[in-house]
Amino acid sequence: MTRAHARPERGKRRLIAGGAVAATLTAVTAAVAFAATTGSAGGDGSIACPQPVVPAVPAQAQAEVQRELANLDKQIAEAQNRLRTSAGEGGPAFVQNAILGPLRDKRVAALNRIETAIGRVAAKPEGLERFATCGLGQTPAVSAPSATTGASTGNTGGTGNTGGNGNTGGAGNTGAGQTIDCPSPVLAEVPAAARAEVDRELANLGKQQAEATERLRTSTGQGGPNFVQNAILGPLASKRTAALDRIEIAIGRVGTRPQGLERFATCSLR
Repeated sequence: MTRAHARPERGKRRLIAGGAVAATLTAVTAAVAFAATTGSAGGDGSIACPQPVVPAVPAQAQAEVQRELANLDKQIAEAQNRLRTSAGEGGPAFVQNAILGPLRDKRVAALNRIETAIGRVAAKPEGLERFATCGLGQTPAVSAPSATTGASTGNTGGTGNTGGNGNTGGAGNTGAGQTIDCPSPVLAEVPAAARAEVDRELANLGKQQAEATERLRTSTGQGGPNFVQNAILGPLASKRTAALDRIEIAIGRVGTRPQGLERFATCSLR
């Protein structure tokens, strides 16, 4: 069977029945298995990625979630082809810097879009980016979700991090006096060659936070109980994740690439 014929077959397996995606995604499993068996770069292995575990998907979000799952398939296939055609290129860090690193960045963005799509109509899942990192020949271990990443109905993790009341609901949740509080990234020594780009992205983080705070100020009384999370904090986390990923990439081009900066992406109300 050709790959052109295989795609519709995989698409059929990705159809969501009953208005929900099963916690373990058969479609992604099949996609990863397919990608992991299609060639290698001079015997260096094939690309293996963890399958995302996604909670139930509301009917209103199914189309967008399916589109992003298909993007994950496409990203793996493209990276696998790059691995195959680049045998012998670059130095010892070439595969990580030129293939696996960019693949991870693309997967983070797609997984964040899945979170956002679900969060527009239901409790937003958190922490899907832990499924973003791929490896050669063997799927990397995936960390367990932290106690603050599990989304639950009517709150944003049950930690009271959105204004001290444990949820984003209630009257006046965008009222005067509330601001957006974001963690400051902790960076190791930044090589001189990467300093300008890192400083630019740190400035972007400040700009994003200021824009979100202004949105919070001007949207008082808008939307339902999940408005702040879905319309302000969720998109802000996605933007911060992208900026933090660019910091990792900038440092990784000239030194040891830091990992896990996305843990500084999530902001809260204060």
